[in-house]
Amino acid sequence: MIGRIWPIAIGIVTDSIKRKVVYVVLVFAGFLALAIPSLPNYGLGVESAVFREVALALAFVTALVVSLSLAANRVPGEVERRTVYNVVAKGVSRWEYLVGTWTGVFLVSGGAIAAFAVIEQVVAVITYGDPMWRLWEGALAIWLEMGVISAFAVAVSSRTGPVVVVTASLAALFAGHSRSTLLGGEGALALKPFTISLDSFNVVNPVAHGSGVPGVYVLSMLMVFVGLSAACLIVGSLVFSRRDL
Repeated sequence: MIGRIWPIAIGIVTDSIKRKVVYVVLVFAGFLALAIPSLPNYGLGVESAVFREVALALAFVTALVVSLSLAANRVPGEVERRTVYNVVAKGVSRWEYLVGTWTGVFLVSGGAIAAFAVIEQVVAVITYGDPMWRLWEGALAIWLEMGVISAFAVAVSSRTGPVVVVTASLAALFAGHSRSTLLGGEGALALKPFTISLDSFNVVNPVAHGSGVPGVYVLSMLMVFVGLSAACLIVGSLVFSRRDL
């Protein structure tokens, strides 16, 4: 099974490098990161906290653009070009194809997030003399959330085209972060672990203004990531298995 899923994932990573989408997004995001210290000060002693908050926001947008640009068009594009037949003909089941696609997107987004985190740390050291290691906690949360979003996007793409995939994914992102607003409560701002919502990955407050994310909360994020991603991929695989190719 792994021997069939992994080559698909590596193919996506290789293709994304050739397309240079990740490089363009990272260069643009890097310039924005360099511009963060020039923002107006929000009061003495909090400039570094503002930097961390804005840096996490930029990392989130960067990861979202990379994830959706890859996940939205991969399956529809291969179905349209009929290259998916070559993969299926080699004994790869449809669910393995979807999981391999998601794995590739997840790896690429992780690489982009890690690269951007390094850029942010370099800027932080130059500007504030602080490597701000807590940014990696935020990077992990963003990566896990992008894993869920890309799993949802891949699942939707098993049936529809890129425009619908992007629209549905953004709607799911909005709904996932509106849970605490719609149902009441403080949501992830209180760092309540094991909340089945995208709000579980919102760790901006403790990373930017607090003392970091507790270990039990990191474990809860991992469990929510696994549960939501698996649910999306299972549904997507069921839908894709019934699609005429």
